[in-house]
Amino acid sequence: MELDSLSTLIALTLGVGWASGINLYAAVLALGLAGTTGYADLPTGLEVVENPFVIAAAGVMYLVEFCADKIPGVDSGWDALHTFIRLPAGALLASGIVGDQGPVMEALAGLAGGGLAASTHAAKAGGRALINTSPEPFSNWAASITEDIGVFGGVWLMLNHPWVFVGCLVIFVLLLIWLLPKLWRAIRYLFKKIGALFGGAKPEPLQGDTSNQQAVPLNKLN
Repeated sequence: MELDSLSTLIALTLGVGWASGINLYAAVLALGLAGTTGYADLPTGLEVVENPFVIAAAGVMYLVEFCADKIPGVDSGWDALHTFIRLPAGALLASGIVGDQGPVMEALAGLAGGGLAASTHAAKAGGRALINTSPEPFSNWAASITEDIGVFGGVWLMLNHPWVFVGCLVIFVLLLIWLLPKLWRAIRYLFKKIGALFGGAKPEPLQGDTSNQQAVPLNKLN
């Protein structure tokens, strides 16, 4: 499948950063298979993912993440470890796509890819930390499967309908800008509650949370 150069370069440059922050191995596996099977002619900077060894390694690591991602607690540890993997990988993949466009474009692409990888990784890791406050595993499974479908679907969309993918990505980023501060406050509150169990200061309740509010004696209301 021949790809329109401009739209595909933009979609892939942004898309690999976005996908790397969610599931790096799924993104590399999907792009590698698309390239090596002839489904898509990937840019020169992405030809490395068509290497059989890279595809095999991505496949093995995807299976490992597929299992680890569905175990409460293990998924958060996995996300913590991959803070040092997903972010630089997203930047490197993005900069590699436009490597033949000059160092300025390469640097800009690296910043965009790394920034998107950091944002999606933060949203995923933060969301999983909150999900893990519930002991049942079903919410972890649902979140993990949704993320995998999103990455594979996103790769298909950026290859087949790049401008549609870019439009969806803009909406996603706007939602992320709204969500991340709320997610950060919820995580801080969670850690303060955990600290309170070990003698730390009791946290102020979140807006709308009345679970920590003490009942007011009736004689105080007269």
